[in-house]
Amino acid sequence: MLSSKASCNSHGEDSSYFLGWQLYDNNPFHGVVNPTGIIQMGLAENQLSFDLVESWLRKNLDAMGLKKDGESVFREALFQDYHGLPAFKKELVEYMAKIRGNKVTFDPNNLVLAAGATSANETLIFCLVDPGQAILLPTPYYPGFNRDLKWRTGVEIVPVHCWSSNGFRITMSALEDAYQSAQTLNLKVKGVLITNPSNPLGTTMTREERSHLITFAIAKNIHIISDEVFAGTVFDSPGFISIMEAAMDRSLENENPGLWNRIHIVYSLSKDLGLPGFRVGMIYSNNETVVSAATRMSSFGLVSSQTQYLLSNMLANKKFTSKYMKENQKRLKRKKEMLVSGLRTSGMECLKSNAGLFCWVDMRHLLSSNTFEAETKLWKTILCEVGLNMTAGESCHCSEPGWLRVCFANMSQATLQIAMRRLRDFAER
Repeated sequence: MLSSKASCNSHGEDSSYFLGWQLYDNNPFHGVVNPTGIIQMGLAENQLSFDLVESWLRKNLDAMGLKKDGESVFREALFQDYHGLPAFKKELVEYMAKIRGNKVTFDPNNLVLAAGATSANETLIFCLVDPGQAILLPTPYYPGFNRDLKWRTGVEIVPVHCWSSNGFRITMSALEDAYQSAQTLNLKVKGVLITNPSNPLGTTMTREERSHLITFAIAKNIHIISDEVFAGTVFDSPGFISIMEAAMDRSLENENPGLWNRIHIVYSLSKDLGLPGFRVGMIYSNNETVVSAATRMSSFGLVSSQTQYLLSNMLANKKFTSKYMKENQKRLKRKKEMLVSGLRTSGMECLKSNAGLFCWVDMRHLLSSNTFEAETKLWKTILCEVGLNMTAGESCHCSEPGWLRVCFANMSQATLQIAMRRLRDFAER
């Protein structure tokens, strides 16, 4: 009696990624109430700098109370326009430029607001790709992309297989192989989507990777979607280079305006400012038709005017945003180093990383065989017996078994120490 969309399983919830969450929800760790419960290490959420945001809110009660100079702006904040509040969009593009070292500027007229990066990615796919067509996606990639990009759009994902031998870097041959695979499957490739910084690798793209990507997109006449939601989490060198800055360095606006209009950015405040519940995402594109269509589609997932008003005030405080960015990056680096040290004590190494809220951990030596079945067995053991919910590499579509994503920014130092103690005891056994 239901539609095929409601009754099919293409949402992706059969993945171990979602299964781990379900088991965690049934038995969550708490230092006092449930000290033997499962510790959530599969949640890429930034909780390290909540105190900085809370401090700003306490000092800016007018913004919290929808007031300006003590006078109510309640009626002004009731207005809902899918174009977004101009003041908020202005502050947002300035913040995006600031994170990128002010090496690139953004036009607020090219910005489309959405209810988080999930909504932004799906809207962009609706604008660029028809059902039955394909996008290329380098592996390993965020497990939720099967839901975000495929479920309602009917679009196919063709993996660009990357390997540990070169640090899972994107190569021209890997891009060409994926394109040929799509051709073999009779799938028309409309674009390539990358996450930069990478989720789950925690790395920023190299100059060579960016060059490959742009050259490939020119040759195939396809779109580039750059998901840059972790742009503000870069805590170590090399620094972050946005796809827009790379395009400017290649003078694409003048020398190849076609590709210039086929480059699109997805961003949100969920990771950098630690505000996932505010549901603030955005699409940035130089393509007027894409901006117009995405703006109309945004009616299905708007950002509340009250949220826009509050955050426009927060982002307008340049002293606060500068302090937050600097301190947040410092805290991320410190917590990441704690995780790496704890893992090393347990005989585990991580891919060298410089960004994100997680590490990509090499556990191949713990596999009973070099198979994804052995990885699943290991993952289940760590989840059910050790009490740590990590993200299995297979759910990230990794090309090699034995790699797991481990998040570190969603827990206290004490909880991380308990997690490392459990993992060390397991490794010794």
